[in-house]
Amino acid sequence: MEYRIVLQRMEFHALHGCYELERKVGNRFTVDVEITAELGDVAAEDSVEKAVNYLTVYEVVREQMALTQRTIERVAMNIIDAIKERFDAVRHVKCTVSKLAPPLGGKIDRVSVVLEK
Repeated sequence: MEYRIVLQRMEFHALHGCYELERKVGNRFTVDVEITAELGDVAAEDSVEKAVNYLTVYEVVREQMALTQRTIERVAMNIIDAIKERFDAVRHVKCTVSKLAPPLGGKIDRVSVVLEK
């Protein structure tokens, strides 16, 4: 049996962007992650040790957000790869990375990319 873990609206200040100023000053980003994992004995044994620990997932996302990238597509792929590498039980990850108030010359709330693997 599979189960899902969802972390929503994790917010970070990070230095991602295609413009040099963005990589110096930074911007605000949000990350949403939806993980599908094999349940195994997690529920039957009430085992935190066997679960995909959402605190560890948050730490993985935070580590990846600290690595400056030019595109949020690369950021999302790094997050997915790091989560899958960290947890053997993970089968699928959907990651949305959003740049809040991107510098596009007009009023816009956010721009987002969604990757699934």
